[in-house]
Amino acid sequence: MANTDDFGFGTQIRKSPYFDATVRWGARAFSVYNHMYIPRDFGDPEANFWNLVNDAILCDVAVERQVEITGPDAAQFVQTLTPRDLSTLAVGQCKYILITNADGGILNDPILLRLADNHFWISLADSDILLWAQGVAVHSDLDVTIREPDVSPLQLQGPKSGDVMKALFGESILDLRYYWLRKVELDGIPLIVSRTGWSSELGYEIYLQDGSRGDELWEKIMTAGAPFNLKPGHTSSIRRIEGGMLSYHADANINTNPYELGLDRLVDVDMDAEFIGKSALRKIRDTGVLRKQVGLIIDCPPLKGPNTTFWAITKNGETVGKVTSAVYSPRLQKNISLAMVSKDCAEIETAVEVHTSVGSVAARVVEKPFYDPKKNIASAS
Repeated sequence: MANTDDFGFGTQIRKSPYFDATVRWGARAFSVYNHMYIPRDFGDPEANFWNLVNDAILCDVAVERQVEITGPDAAQFVQTLTPRDLSTLAVGQCKYILITNADGGILNDPILLRLADNHFWISLADSDILLWAQGVAVHSDLDVTIREPDVSPLQLQGPKSGDVMKALFGESILDLRYYWLRKVELDGIPLIVSRTGWSSELGYEIYLQDGSRGDELWEKIMTAGAPFNLKPGHTSSIRRIEGGMLSYHADANINTNPYELGLDRLVDVDMDAEFIGKSALRKIRDTGVLRKQVGLIIDCPPLKGPNTTFWAITKNGETVGKVTSAVYSPRLQKNISLAMVSKDCAEIETAVEVHTSVGSVAARVVEKPFYDPKKNIASAS
């Protein structure tokens, strides 16, 4: 078993409340996300994938830091950050949102949780939205308090995750609807649970509100999950690419706008409420985009792992885009990828060449998501 001191970049990189537990349960390597360690290796990534899609895995995602927004004007302030219309967001509900800058560029694609009328959490992908939100608030003339609370999520994902949740919290937890949340306790440990996750499978996120009890919580969940073959794991690149889920900094960044990603449903430039980037996004909507995100099937032997650089895409010798995320899917028995290409090359079945780390190979544009396109697995009651 590895010693927790075997991993280290210095004290500037924070450890999660589950760090020691993940090492104890077999974490072999970590990367850095939101200035924190995140486990990336519990052994064979294909085994992790099959554990996820057949049974359940528990993932330390405390790196999904929360930006907490409270105060009399919290609801109005949160709306200024996102182009998604939040007027129907109920207390106890979650929504997938985009946070955009004045040019319509995407700064983050978090989950927004509404805990009370004027109490919100923004559950972050990898970027410093706490600083952005605090900066926006300075001259907003809105009465809000913005901070990072002591909140550390876990993801419990997979078809048997409901069984594990029932063992932990009782039958009533199964009534929790897709993209809704509930306040619960587990042997006095204060938690928020939501029916969300980054896997496109049935899943839950468990938000610990007392970091001192992280090790205890991890062990309680693993014990409850043992009869259901629960395994420690890490977020699966294979499954999230199958599901067409974005990884911020890979598939989107500050220079990407929602329309390029086909996320028009998350933008309402005609609503009365003002938000940052409204005029820019209205112009983009009206003039159209020059590039689009597509799915690609890459015709070569199985990739050995996810790409670690952006691979150029060419057609007739001209560069037309880049592969942003690629992996071999053992279920589909194909190399699948998300890519950004010029709009002229975005039609289904368009043939292109991808310049991989092992040479140039043929590829074709296909529909995405690659598996369960309507998210029936994750959303089914």
